[in-house]
Amino acid sequence: MEYPKNFMEDLVSLAKRRGFVNQSAEIYGGLQSSWDYGPLGSLLRQNLKREWMRRFVYRRSDIVPIESTLLTKREVLQASGHEAGFTDPLVECKVCHQRFRADHDIPEGRDHKHNLTEARQFNLMFKTTLGAVEDEGSLAYFRPETAQGMFVNFKFVQEAMRMKLPFGIAQIGKAFRNEITLGHFIFRTLEFEQAEIEYFVMPAEADKHFDYWVGEWQNFFADMGIKGDRVRLRPHDKDELAHYAKAATDIEYKFHFGWSELAGVANRTDYDLKQHIEHSGKDLSWFNEEAKEKVTPYVIEPTLGVDRLFMALLVQAYHVSKGNDGRKDGEVTLKLHPRLAPVTAAVFPLVKKEGLPDLAHEIVAKLRESEIGFVQYDESGSIGRRYRRQDEIGTPYCITVDFESKDDDSVTVRHRDSLKQERVKIQELVNYLQELLKTY
Repeated sequence: MEYPKNFMEDLVSLAKRRGFVNQSAEIYGGLQSSWDYGPLGSLLRQNLKREWMRRFVYRRSDIVPIESTLLTKREVLQASGHEAGFTDPLVECKVCHQRFRADHDIPEGRDHKHNLTEARQFNLMFKTTLGAVEDEGSLAYFRPETAQGMFVNFKFVQEAMRMKLPFGIAQIGKAFRNEITLGHFIFRTLEFEQAEIEYFVMPAEADKHFDYWVGEWQNFFADMGIKGDRVRLRPHDKDELAHYAKAATDIEYKFHFGWSELAGVANRTDYDLKQHIEHSGKDLSWFNEEAKEKVTPYVIEPTLGVDRLFMALLVQAYHVSKGNDGRKDGEVTLKLHPRLAPVTAAVFPLVKKEGLPDLAHEIVAKLRESEIGFVQYDESGSIGRRYRRQDEIGTPYCITVDFESKDDDSVTVRHRDSLKQERVKIQELVNYLQELLKTY
């Protein structure tokens, strides 16, 4: 599927205008490749993370969550190999002083040919210092991934929760990478969020669990609406595997700039735990009571980038009417999964008189108490204009309080995608919406 001309410009404009995403510190000219999420963007992200937690933590008995620190002790990243090896090859133009990754295609200069330096290795981690004195002993890093916090807490979590193999540790949190090449809106940023599981297994069963998690990851993306000809699985070739990995498969999405990674699953073997055992001197093995032996587990790692998935969701959901679906030509609808949509329901009084706003506010209060999601009230403009506003931000259900509502205790519920309208009793409205949301 090809993208229309100016597709991303239109999508980014919508994201800013409607309160999804804005450049950080924009009033000061902006912070490079750093983005703030506005009210609707924050709600969408929270809904996405809640769906992830519900699916992979709340509904399972074999995965537990943690929250590790953003600041990481230097020794942890020395043991993991990040301090020595978490690098990209960097070249710099001697004319314009732009910097590029040497292993990426380098664009031509606007008014010159680049005169590039020899490649050097550039460490991607952000350094900081702890305490009042800045010296070698106070050096620490902002974490470049969430994984190491789960590895160093393996024994703590296993013993505290009395977990047996196979089991997983889940974490959603920020990570930081001083990327050389940035851009493509929120796809590649300096600060980003990961949703990640480290699933600890018996070494002999690692291949089986790897295949299972590739399927689970693919199913989750499909259920959230990321499917079709814009999505593919890409297993890594042997020569591109990370030094710690036995196997890896990416879930890629076809953006306007090409196929790029949204998420992945890796078999990290026992590399990480063994490194931390060696460097810390602590026992991070698991005792198998049945075999009466210690085991250093293998780790299967399903991981996804929250910001990248957020962007893919907007891209996938963005729909411009051609006038053949009950909408006017050019009208925009975000066809987001109903449980992900930032606004779950919008309530409209037909007019601003005869007690309709009061009844509408009562309905809003009941819906908010039910915690079905974020509920918005809107009485400004015609009903048609209010529908258009909600379509543009992806609201799945619009509820209109009209003159008959006071007599028959019913409201009209309009569905975003089908445009179907149904009459529903006010006292049944909460249950009606809850059942609709369960069907997705």
